[in-house]
Amino acid sequence: MLISMKLSRLLFVTFIILSVIVVQAQDSKLANAYFRNGEYEKAAEVYKRMFDKTGKNDYYFERYIASLLEVENFEEAEDAIKGQIKKRPKEMQLYIQYGVLYDKQFMPGKSKQMYQKAISNINGNVHMINKLGSSFARSGNYDLAIQVYESSKEVPELQYNYSYQLADMYRRTGKVSKMQDEFLNSLIKSEKRMKSVKTIFQRELDKEGYTMLQTKLYERMTEQPEMEIFPEMLMWTFITQKQYDKALRQARALDRQFEENGGRVFDIAEIALDDNYYDTAIKGFEYITTKKGINTSYYLEAKRGLLKAKRFKITKDYSYTQEDLLALEAEYILFLAEYGRNSQTVLLMQEYAELQALYMNDIDEAIEVLEELIGFAGVEKYALNQSKINLADYKLIQGDIWESTLLYSQVDKEFKEASIGEEARYRNAKLSYYIGDFEWAQEQFDILKRATSKLISNDAIDKAVFIMDNMALDTTDAPLKMYSGSELLIFQNRFEEAQTKLDSITTIYPEHSLEDDVFYSKAQIHMKKREYQDAIGFYEKIIEKFPEEIRADNALFEMAQLFELILEDKVKALELYEKLFLEYSGSTFAVEARKRFRILRGDEI
Repeated sequence: MLISMKLSRLLFVTFIILSVIVVQAQDSKLANAYFRNGEYEKAAEVYKRMFDKTGKNDYYFERYIASLLEVENFEEAEDAIKGQIKKRPKEMQLYIQYGVLYDKQFMPGKSKQMYQKAISNINGNVHMINKLGSSFARSGNYDLAIQVYESSKEVPELQYNYSYQLADMYRRTGKVSKMQDEFLNSLIKSEKRMKSVKTIFQRELDKEGYTMLQTKLYERMTEQPEMEIFPEMLMWTFITQKQYDKALRQARALDRQFEENGGRVFDIAEIALDDNYYDTAIKGFEYITTKKGINTSYYLEAKRGLLKAKRFKITKDYSYTQEDLLALEAEYILFLAEYGRNSQTVLLMQEYAELQALYMNDIDEAIEVLEELIGFAGVEKYALNQSKINLADYKLIQGDIWESTLLYSQVDKEFKEASIGEEARYRNAKLSYYIGDFEWAQEQFDILKRATSKLISNDAIDKAVFIMDNMALDTTDAPLKMYSGSELLIFQNRFEEAQTKLDSITTIYPEHSLEDDVFYSKAQIHMKKREYQDAIGFYEKIIEKFPEEIRADNALFEMAQLFELILEDKVKALELYEKLFLEYSGSTFAVEARKRFRILRGDEI
């Protein structure tokens, strides 16, 4: 009987407690709904009732005060806050609310007094630093948030705990130098913040800002040489600013200091190579092959990267000599002798074949290398078929049209929907164009207009339009056949024969619509022969005599590139790029021309 009575009492008490909880939950839901809907007087009434019941729920009190402030019931709000301060004089959040109340009444002097009272009583209390700092930050009082977070430094064990938040407040107030200092301090506390700090620096810093940051990092490295994060960050700033030589020096220093395997140096060399800074890439790869040696896992890739960088420096800069070519050829031969010609050295064999075919004028050697490669077992499919495309090109240079079209067709069939298949199809169509089979070529170009590769699609559109325009203008296709034949001769590096054929077009068909194309092809011949002034002459003729024809924007862009990259005449390059994007805004080169213009002018990109 006694047990039964105790159980009944327990159930009754539980029921009462649950009822209170249910009622509170209902009231909270109702108050929040009132607040969301802008019914602040009703919300204030419910929040006050709920706070009075609990006597200590800060959320209800804050919402109660916020509701009163929304309806400008300042008197009731002040009485409520004063009452709570009397009961809880050390509760800093109350002084913040008092400050907000004064702000609402446009009384900045009094609000500041309240805020300062809250800050002066923090005394290293982590809970209050978190609460007040975030409260000031949310309300946009960034200078006060800075005071709160700065106060944490008075406690030695909290010295860097709030550096990240402090940096963010300095960022919001435009104090760049202090922002940088605190973000760097935050990395001392947690290196995991490196990624987010880099992201913020990328977004916030201009060229001057990066220079300031680099100075600070040098100072930190002197003061705290054991901290690896600072030289890492410095290296990153150099990469961001495309100062790859400085980045490489930093990477090498870190590699030596921490006795690493060359990974950092390899990464910088790769980045420099991708961005066409060939000298820096060469120095990076050479460091690995000579200083780190065969024992590093990067050795083989560095050897490959070194050859690639040297090849690009020669083939893309146009400033090579025959001695440069012979030296590069010797390095490829040495590499392939050391590592063999096999399925693992396919890419190097492709590059070596390209060197022989396009620069050493040894087509037979190039073909022999690729035919050997295609015969290897276990060659990755993409590499195998790229080799077939290259082999088809070299066969075409030799004049073996049947073998070329067969190889292109094999790749097209193997990769019907892939970009490499589209590339093979485009080259096969171009071959048909070279030999004067315009009808079939145009059918293929029309299909390739929908190619997934933007470059192939654009080239196919240009060729299709070119054939259609020139076939429509003439009763005979003889001029176009002469011109397409000259293009094949240029592809085959038979420049004198091409020149003769081009001259014949203008002699037999004076003032023909192909005249601008003839000039363009002659410019291409002189570019290949590195006779740059002659090339410029023909580009200028196109721009002057045929400003409305399709070759005009090509001529402008290629001439601008010539002045920028080969002749190193920045002023002239700027002039040509500007003319291109202003007068030919619809050109496919306009976007790149504007980009190059801004880079040459020194704009932040």
